[in-house]
Amino acid sequence: FQLPEPLSGKTWKLEDFKQSPALLVMFICNHCPYVVHLKEGIAKLAQEYSQKGVAVVGISSNSVATHPEDGPEMMAEDAKKFGYNFPYLYDEAFAKAYGAVCTPEFFLFKKSEEKCFELVYHGRFDESRPRSGKPITGRHGSMLQFPYPVQAIANSLWLIVGCSIKWHPQ
Repeated sequence: FQLPEPLSGKTWKLEDFKQSPALLVMFICNHCPYVVHLKEGIAKLAQEYSQKGVAVVGISSNSVATHPEDGPEMMAEDAKKFGYNFPYLYDEAFAKAYGAVCTPEFFLFKKSEEKCFELVYHGRFDESRPRSGKPITGRHGSMLQFPYPVQAIANSLWLIVGCSIKWHPQ
């Protein structure tokens, strides 16, 4: 990928993360109540992962035509407000390349000898939901044991609950 980061103005590429043992790609946005509920937990998990050398990136693919609050200017404000230590990138169509359909949705890749990165987890952040009373832990599935050992579970999907991605009207 090659996507812009509204906060810094930098364009990030997949190659920027190739030295990391793993890459966590999060499809998030500003307005979704499920993401709003997890923002502090997301920032905390990203901090923990970065201390282990894991690259983390957030991507918003919601249309600014229908959801201006998810646009680049507001994304930069959110990144500052919650102290995101990861690039929070914007692209209205990129989620389709991953098959992402909602926010929040998480893809964890580990470094692979055969490929640049290999999918080892696709699913939710944890079992906490707005008003559920369950604690926000950021630990679900393979994310629990990361970084080692991680078994590839690319054919598994942990139930994702959230808001649908708001695609740009055609």
